[in-house]
Amino acid sequence: MRILTVGKNDAGQRLDKFLTKAVRGLPQSLMYKYIRTKKIKVNRARAEANQLLAVGDEVQLFIKEEFFGAPSQDRGALSVIRPKLDIVYEDDRILILNKRPGVLVHDDAEGGENTLIMHVQAYLLGKGAYDPADEQSFAPALCNRIDRNTGGMVLAAKDAEALRDMNRLIREDQLSKYYLCLVHGHMQARQATLHGYLKKDSAENLVQVEDHPFPGAKEIVTAYRVLDERVVSGETRSLLEVELITGRTHQIRAHMAHIGHPLLGDGKYGINREDRHAGFKYQALYAYRLRFDIPGDGGVLSYLRGREFMINPEDIWFTRDYRVPGRGERGGS
Repeated sequence: MRILTVGKNDAGQRLDKFLTKAVRGLPQSLMYKYIRTKKIKVNRARAEANQLLAVGDEVQLFIKEEFFGAPSQDRGALSVIRPKLDIVYEDDRILILNKRPGVLVHDDAEGGENTLIMHVQAYLLGKGAYDPADEQSFAPALCNRIDRNTGGMVLAAKDAEALRDMNRLIREDQLSKYYLCLVHGHMQARQATLHGYLKKDSAENLVQVEDHPFPGAKEIVTAYRVLDERVVSGETRSLLEVELITGRTHQIRAHMAHIGHPLLGDGKYGINREDRHAGFKYQALYAYRLRFDIPGDGGVLSYLRGREFMINPEDIWFTRDYRVPGRGERGGS
């Protein structure tokens, strides 16, 4: 028998979710069977798969030792990484990072250690703020993700409470997210709110946008305003600030392409061959401003209510020749 004592980063989650992460070698089908047959108990009493765990609870497991595999990531793997992070803001619970274009946020099919989340965990290990050996079911995690070839703000949570509350704030649209992008063409409307419908093809990692509802599509809303425009090699290019009212996969890229203004450097929805010749290795898109509106319950992150963070637009690689907003120091206000 083994006993797992629920710590602060384990508490607040369902028993089955905790076991999935804490006992990685236990198949889910067996886990649910063992809960039903009382081979897995909580505080020596019959347990339910969906019961919420509290700090100090003891989970008794009358199961074979072979199910207790090594954690998926140990201290040694992280200790060899020399973390490279551009930190916009940090406190005891969260990190806000400036991810550069070309950096992968999570492992892809090829794996590897040069991902943003690995660098975050290595950074926290080096500070003494995280050690995999001390955790049963939690690891510092990213709360949002942006495409590999898009740059900008990514949120990371240092503890389980912050992760749950940040994910809830994002899910409930209690944050406002703003992007800068450079698009082909002259925008007839200097600012507008675009409405459409988007369907994702996961197999091809592409999306389709239409003006009217169609099977499998979800509504999208994208607001923009023109900051500047210039004529380059006989073509007009427009610098936009875009607010994501909804946040769907490739929403800005696909929505702007749908209205006839693809992003420069966009290989999926744009005119990439000519753009690459013009020096656009990545799509000209950057998540540069973030505001914590938090009109509702902010939980442990209530202290962020009303805070706004911005990456200096002058530091963004495609804005050099354009007028940009918010000149001055970067960071929180």
